[in-house]
Amino acid sequence: MKIDIKDLSKIEFWTVSIIYGFAVMMLISNGSENNHYTPYNFEQAKISFSYLSNYFLPGLFKYSILYFSFLLLNFCCLPPLYQRKNTGINLSILFGVFLFSGLVLSIAQTYSHADMLVQYDELDEAYNYIFFQGFSYAGWMIVLTAIYVAIKKLIIYLIENKEEESNKSMKLEIAFASAFWFLGILVWLAIGVDFRVILAWTLVIGSCSFLTIYGIYYLIPNTLAQGKKFRNYLGKNMLLALIFCIPIGLIAVVITGQGEMFPIVNAFHLMAQLIISTPLAWYIYKTRNATEEQIFALRKELGKSDANLGFLKSQINPHFLFNALNTLYGTALQEKAERTGEGIQKLGDMMRFMLHENMQDKISLIRDIDYLNNYIELQKLRTSTTVDINIKTEIEEQLMDLKISPMLLIPFVENAFKHGISLQSPSHIKVTLQTKANMLYFDVNNSIHLKADGDPEKVNSGIGLENVKQRLSLLYPKKHELIIRESAKEFFVHLTLNLD
Repeated sequence: MKIDIKDLSKIEFWTVSIIYGFAVMMLISNGSENNHYTPYNFEQAKISFSYLSNYFLPGLFKYSILYFSFLLLNFCCLPPLYQRKNTGINLSILFGVFLFSGLVLSIAQTYSHADMLVQYDELDEAYNYIFFQGFSYAGWMIVLTAIYVAIKKLIIYLIENKEEESNKSMKLEIAFASAFWFLGILVWLAIGVDFRVILAWTLVIGSCSFLTIYGIYYLIPNTLAQGKKFRNYLGKNMLLALIFCIPIGLIAVVITGQGEMFPIVNAFHLMAQLIISTPLAWYIYKTRNATEEQIFALRKELGKSDANLGFLKSQINPHFLFNALNTLYGTALQEKAERTGEGIQKLGDMMRFMLHENMQDKISLIRDIDYLNNYIELQKLRTSTTVDINIKTEIEEQLMDLKISPMLLIPFVENAFKHGISLQSPSHIKVTLQTKANMLYFDVNNSIHLKADGDPEKVNSGIGLENVKQRLSLLYPKKHELIIRESAKEFFVHLTLNLD
């Protein structure tokens, strides 16, 4: 499976743009609601506060530099660095992004955190601390974006790489879960939420990912194997979710040192398991199982088609060989060694064709036409002593290297000679073949002569036309048009074939 990088880039661009637009709207909304409110830290520092210069503009610059830096790093700088292309130029761009974003973020913080300027004895110390924070923030932004690009490249590699389907699917799910968690971390950091939110996000997403993958590969298959349904799986999964509450809650309490984190994290954990993880695992499993069943059915049908096609080919070769031998037998009875030798030579060419090229899926159209001409010349040897038989061919010389499935054209000509030639009555056959671009146009027109009641050919109508109809439907679906018309005295076949 090949990933369309352009489509993926569009999705990334619009997703990040929507998040950026939402963040700006939140700035505007908060500013309009709290325009006359002074934050506690500014009141405590006893300095004036302006929502425009101390809140809105610093926030706008912060979100804007994050937005444009991400676009530059994700689409222009980091991908060629991973591929080791233009390393010097892209490292210079990377360093430039670090310096510029660090400077902008630091200046914005001098306004949004102006209260810190009065908390230090010397102004330089305050600026040093603020600028250190700004450049640290810029460094982490670059590191996190680099990790995001690496995860994205890993997902693309796993999708495009050929390996065992079950292992590949599990790796993909782990990679997608990691990417989703990481994208959330980027959003939380950009918004500037408390560390406890990031910790809760990590614990909840981690537990959801584990139970989703566990459900897809173990819990759901076992539940369905026991003849049970979704309700049983839901109960088992929620029991596991309750068991997970203990370690998740303890981890949150130990890291933060706050006991109230236990119920808060577990409330989000249980809600996510019930609303997201459980139905998502069931949906993925059922969808994937249905897809695998369709693939199996298609492979089965394809196997039948291949077997049927091989059987038809194995039938058609002896059919032509016996026709040719009968022709040579009639020629030999006329005791003309020169004509017999010519016939044997053409038969040798035909047999070599059937042994070597007939077993290939596609051959040169030139070689297929050579076989067709040999067959017609061989039949002309048989009928050359009868003056009332008119055999005409208009077969265009091929200059393009077109390919065709072998033995598609000869059945129509063979049918024409079998039913259109009579040594006692006037007969005619006309074969026309021409190509335009990738299209082949093939016409066969012949007279019709009723077989005598004792003629075995009247009963055994042969497999030629039915065979070629089946082969055309298998090999050129929706790429051919076959028209067959029959009157009391004439038989007409027109085949249009797209050889592209």
